[in-house]
Amino acid sequence: MLKKTFAALALGTALISAGQAMAADYKIDTEGQHAFVDWKISHLGYSFIHGTFKKFDGDFTWDSAKPEASKINVKLDTASLWSNHAERDKHIASKDFLDVKKYPEAKFVSTSVKSTGEKTADVTGDLTMHGVTKPVTFKATFNGEGKDPWGGERAGFNATTTLNLNDFGIKGPGATSQTLDLDISVEGVKQK
Repeated sequence: MLKKTFAALALGTALISAGQAMAADYKIDTEGQHAFVDWKISHLGYSFIHGTFKKFDGDFTWDSAKPEASKINVKLDTASLWSNHAERDKHIASKDFLDVKKYPEAKFVSTSVKSTGEKTADVTGDLTMHGVTKPVTFKATFNGEGKDPWGGERAGFNATTTLNLNDFGIKGPGATSQTLDLDISVEGVKQK
């Protein structure tokens, strides 16, 4: 009886350990520029201005068997915004909008991941921007995972959301410019 109990306990411990070992930590590959934080905002209701943040980093934990256990953390340098127009970039960075001198960093820390389909999920977390922290939900899509040509392993995702700038104390330049669309693409390198 004691041998059977010990064997069952050992098997249970092995299964739990194997399940925990499946989750892996990934560093977002910003060094190889396989990650992007792009944005889009209406310009007077006539067109859209597109831009990106050039400097950011982060990491995530991923287990394809248990996507709900996933976590992500991203920090970005607000002064790294770029819209292909230097004077506009200065204006967006100024006190009129992002005030990057006072608020040099924005960050997102996930609090939950809920599967919505075979390769989709709602990723909710706390977004801190312009000195304000608010819950935000991204619609995420799992692109795939596997080995890369350099002997490593990678996993990649896309995620989108729409922010109301007023929620973060940022006044858009006009009535049509109060919402900002974010489109994030991340490829992570598995950490050993």
